[in-house]
Amino acid sequence: MATSTNELPVIALTPGDCTGIGPEQIARILSDDRLADVARLVVVGDARVLDMGMEHAGVKLKVERIASPKAANWSRGTVQLVDLGNTDPGKIPLGKASAESGRLTGETLSRAIDFSKAGEVDAITFAPLNKRAMFDGGWKFPDEHKMFASLLGHKTYFSEMNVLDGQWMSRVTGHQSLREALDGINPDSITDAIDLVDRMMRRAGVAKPRIAVAALNPHAGENGLFGRDEIEMIRPTVEAAAKTGIACTGPYPADTVYIRAFAGEFDSVVAMYHDQGQIATKLRGFNRGVTVTAGLETVFTTPSHGTAFDIVGTGVANTGALESAVRLAAKLVSIKVKEAAYAH
Repeated sequence: MATSTNELPVIALTPGDCTGIGPEQIARILSDDRLADVARLVVVGDARVLDMGMEHAGVKLKVERIASPKAANWSRGTVQLVDLGNTDPGKIPLGKASAESGRLTGETLSRAIDFSKAGEVDAITFAPLNKRAMFDGGWKFPDEHKMFASLLGHKTYFSEMNVLDGQWMSRVTGHQSLREALDGINPDSITDAIDLVDRMMRRAGVAKPRIAVAALNPHAGENGLFGRDEIEMIRPTVEAAAKTGIACTGPYPADTVYIRAFAGEFDSVVAMYHDQGQIATKLRGFNRGVTVTAGLETVFTTPSHGTAFDIVGTGVANTGALESAVRLAAKLVSIKVKEAAYAH
């Protein structure tokens, strides 16, 4: 690990897709040290992308180029940059999905993951990227989370989660067609989802998370009238998980469970499929949410919003979600460090 219990975690910050708002967002959050109290940030990317970000954000940074994160020195008040020299943003049109930009976004993230595997950084926070651009650029994964798992050699269950206003939104199935998702909902996958969100929330400092599990069918199946999944599969699975000591209940009708969660009745909702949870969460606070790749050895966080191609270069991109992403990564790392220290 790059950090110890009395030091701030080292977080690799990558600019995301250079055709989106990521470069200006990272330039802005680095311009006034607003996150200096929670993490030591190292930018992993291309100096030219960071220069463009400064221009878009209307800020000027003192940048010091370093060979790798272990050479970073935060005492001089300069932005520490591992300049990969791989991305010339002048050759890629702004505000459009680009296979070349997607290829380079993936390459940059891959280098950050190498630093994590080498123990030089404790976590990775990445600015928004474009999944389609990365796929077209040669990273043949439906999303970046599966790419991360592949590069880390991770074989067991993991999941994308969204965190907003202290609520953790998890799901049983992810980025796949709804038809495929239905085939992926079974007792094992439901149990994995419940168990993982419980572990992640405990790591983030919630002593006993109250987890609601969403139903699959409308009105939770209306006592079998609209399907028997809730009666025959979901409820018995939730009850079995509760017997292991997890504070989980359900299934609850998906069209009302988020209202109850946001009112404070639950700390987390486990959705059965992507849009069940995403629509509710994004309506609640699209520009504030954080996405966590949960269950991998490396901590990854990112804003829940996208590349915002329509406002690139205008300097108006909000940085709230990116700041929250750094803060959550730092919190997850600090708990992880304490766990490791306790284990020894």
